[in-house]
Amino acid sequence: MAPFVCLITLLLVSHLCNAQPSPGYYPSSQVAPLSFNQGYRTLWGPQHQTFQQGTVTVWLDRSTGSGFKSLKRYQSGYFSAAMKLQPGYTAGVITSFYLSNQEDFPGHHDEVDIEFLGTTPGKPYVLQTNVYVEGSGDGRLIGREMKFHLWFDPTKDFHNYAIFWSQNDIIFLVDDVPIRRYPRKSDATFPQRPMYMYGSIWDASSWATEDGKIKANYNYQPFVGQYRNFKIAGCEFGGPKGSCHLPKMSPSGPNNLSPQQVAAMTWAQRNYLVYDYCKDSKRDHTLTPEC
Repeated sequence: MAPFVCLITLLLVSHLCNAQPSPGYYPSSQVAPLSFNQGYRTLWGPQHQTFQQGTVTVWLDRSTGSGFKSLKRYQSGYFSAAMKLQPGYTAGVITSFYLSNQEDFPGHHDEVDIEFLGTTPGKPYVLQTNVYVEGSGDGRLIGREMKFHLWFDPTKDFHNYAIFWSQNDIIFLVDDVPIRRYPRKSDATFPQRPMYMYGSIWDASSWATEDGKIKANYNYQPFVGQYRNFKIAGCEFGGPKGSCHLPKMSPSGPNNLSPQQVAAMTWAQRNYLVYDYCKDSKRDHTLTPEC
């Protein structure tokens, strides 16, 4: 075989190996979308939000950012939104979609995060997933971060990002591909108290980009994030017992992943995982016994 043909063959095989595998099952298809006003309300920065044809646009400038919050608290559930990020210089800026009860339990809250860490031109966004449990984010900073680059450019189009939170697992999904599963190994390492769902854009220059080395530069303002296709299938806190049924995460039920889904998650972690707190030798793992 000619060298040029060999090179083309190798490139094609490499591309196919890195192509997104089908998870074989799509939990998002089980949940009907709802309008922003059906599920959420503006929390802060109302002058930095617009609503047009089902899309919520939020932005950050020198004066403030913006955020929104679910109308209800949830004990568990499936929460998703399609998001599109701003290209170019976004260092120091966080665009997020997350569960939290910080307003109810200041100083000892729980949190489950999808956060996009801003970047500089030519470098990819980092998608950070994180779990805080009973105040481990309030001063002691015991985060459980797993960070990913993505297999697509999140500034080019909308993609779906989801958190599934049951009494046994937290699963993070991107376009229905599971990228992380955080199982309940003990009560002490798993959030169990009710939480609201939030979205926001804000300045996190102290840590967001290269551990805070590169700050937000407001010569590039405004920094913009967009959300649409909101979905919530959750168990409302205080709702009637037996009235809530979580969507199935796999063909076999709400708390399992199929072998095909596990293979897709393995692919995502093998090719795109860039940080795992359990594998960080600088961390004190006595504080994260689940590792």
